[in-house]
Amino acid sequence: MNEIECQKEKIGCLPYVLGGLSFIPLIGVLFGVIVIIVGITKRKIGGWKLITLGSMGIALTVLLYGSLFYKGFIERGGVFDDLSKQLAESQLTDLVKHIEYYRIQNGSYPETLEDLQPKDKTDIQSFVFIYDPMNKGLKLNSQNKYYYTLFNEGQKYYLFSSGIDGIPFTQDDIYPIVQHNELSKIGYMKK
Repeated sequence: MNEIECQKEKIGCLPYVLGGLSFIPLIGVLFGVIVIIVGITKRKIGGWKLITLGSMGIALTVLLYGSLFYKGFIERGGVFDDLSKQLAESQLTDLVKHIEYYRIQNGSYPETLEDLQPKDKTDIQSFVFIYDPMNKGLKLNSQNKYYYTLFNEGQKYYLFSSGIDGIPFTQDDIYPIVQHNELSKIGYMKK
């Protein structure tokens, strides 16, 4: 019996240590894959335990990052919407400055928010962010932009985020922060 036990191959501790490392989010996927491969090669002597351990480590990463993705991009309500609202206010306030500067340079307000973007696409220092963080769509398109429209023969404009519901001119709209005494000097109008 001793000869059979001596000849029997053992898995060792290292694969189990790597299996434990597979529970580290993100980088653990690499360790999980390695442990699964070792488990497949040593199936006959208990490698199924390694396969299970590596699979659980990878599943933890998928579950963790999947839930973060859901919370950040899909779910409504909670802390992420509050942070998106603060970001929208800040970006809108900055956009008012860019729109007014455009008027000073060109003599009129831009027809669209895209007119504020630099002509040279590699000029990232002049990039103006015109996409609404409250719209949780994953594609950057015209539906994801801040609401901007000219009126009064191009002398005034509305600029705001349509809020969580995505419908303009409702209670949840988000506006830039502009001093009341400055409103008479610029074309921005709040509904």
